[in-house]
Amino acid sequence: MNIEQSPKRKLLAVFAHPDDESFICGGTLAKYAAEGVEITLVSATKGDMGRRMGNPPYLNRETMTGAREQELREACDCLGIGRLIFFGIRDKTVEFQDEELLIGRIEALIREIEPDVVLTFHERYGGHPDHCAIGKATTAAFRRSADKGSLYFITFGDALERPEHYGYTKKDVVRVDVHAHKAAKLAAFRAHRCQTEIDEWVWQSDKAALSRLGKYEYFMKGDVNAPQRTNDDLF
Repeated sequence: MNIEQSPKRKLLAVFAHPDDESFICGGTLAKYAAEGVEITLVSATKGDMGRRMGNPPYLNRETMTGAREQELREACDCLGIGRLIFFGIRDKTVEFQDEELLIGRIEALIREIEPDVVLTFHERYGGHPDHCAIGKATTAAFRRSADKGSLYFITFGDALERPEHYGYTKKDVVRVDVHAHKAAKLAAFRAHRCQTEIDEWVWQSDKAALSRLGKYEYFMKGDVNAPQRTNDDLF
């Protein structure tokens, strides 16, 4: 079987807000998109309750939703994400959704897409309550429906460079080299303009801004016993 005949690799990312995909794991998404991986992104909300309203502020609660939706679409273009799905849940209310209904929506997507890789937040270490809630639902949906593939939890910055500080080992972690894709990640940061205008470093020269982005992104394995060839690749 040659490359043209090989099955298309697929990645499903299920996050809570516009910008989660760019700020946390944009380099990895850009890397796999460049390699031809078919990427679907779910954003549970449109970030309509975000506290950043532009700098100086030019958005309000009426205009925030449309602006952030458009910004996410532009960020997807920067990263090479082919399919974007909004669940239409109000920002900051994911944890209050009917859990079974939410799991069912994600389960249906997993059965439709049959992804090789599923990315989401860890249900306890996600930080924001929306992150933890969508991560918990996605994990449950994966356990119910995935006949193949692997589940990973996204992590912040380089916190897992030394996993032993958090009670884990390097065996529990995948480190993806995103150095070649930092420009795409920076472009995605800038696409989320209303959320990043207040961060001066994002708008410095490309060289200065790129120097602030890490070479690696880290992922926690959803099942440490699942077979895997290397610790530097999600597939």
